[in-house]
Amino acid sequence: MNQKEIKSTIKLNNKIVIVTGSTRGIGKAIAESCAAAGAKLIISGRKQDQANAIAKEIATTYNTETLGVACDVSNAKSCQDLVKACLDQFGTIDILINNAGITKDNILLRMKDQEWEDVVQTNLNSVFYMTKAVSRTMLKKKYGKIINISSVVGITGNPGQANYAAAKAGINGFTKSVAKELGAKNIFCNAIAPGFIDTDMIDSLPTEYIDNIISNIPLKKLGTTADVSNLTLFLASDLSNYITGQVISVDGGMNT
Repeated sequence: MNQKEIKSTIKLNNKIVIVTGSTRGIGKAIAESCAAAGAKLIISGRKQDQANAIAKEIATTYNTETLGVACDVSNAKSCQDLVKACLDQFGTIDILINNAGITKDNILLRMKDQEWEDVVQTNLNSVFYMTKAVSRTMLKKKYGKIINISSVVGITGNPGQANYAAAKAGINGFTKSVAKELGAKNIFCNAIAPGFIDTDMIDSLPTEYIDNIISNIPLKKLGTTADVSNLTLFLASDLSNYITGQVISVDGGMNT
């Protein structure tokens, strides 16, 4: 399904959406899908010039209103400033998509404390910071959609990624807890657990390693950013209004 087809079937007309880590890869694809469906967007990344450039690109392509905001999601104050920028620009927040994340892989015995702390801080703590920062607005309006981008590794584990797997597993538990805590206020919280998606992160891996990955995927292919963004768009829309507290894999059948 291409973006034009998405726009005709799923609507997010004038919904205000924050997507963290949306200057490239999965985050950018998610932002584009939301824009194609009529949403107004906060585009966020570590660098202001990149956030501005992607915000301008999406605004022009999809004829919608966007704002680029630099944010270090590993810092609570920076997350609060991001939410404030959204409220100052648009007056409200309807949908939060926690996508930002990093990897610093190493086997356990060689993993430095800083490698552990950086990944947990950026991948897990950021989800807490952002969700807490938007929750007050969502509680006041008695509506909100929170979508956390986790990973199949948070379900299955993976050698050399103890820090990443722990952070993503934490997201899954956090998602279920938030869904139970805020559900009575019409606030939905779900997680998406992508498998191996064809992004620049995958491009940096040796061909032999990628071939081995594909051989262990039942569908025998890598996923695309659209596979993740299409599900994100569904969960962000009113079509998913009886779905909360779920961790949904997009992994070609790896977690079966």
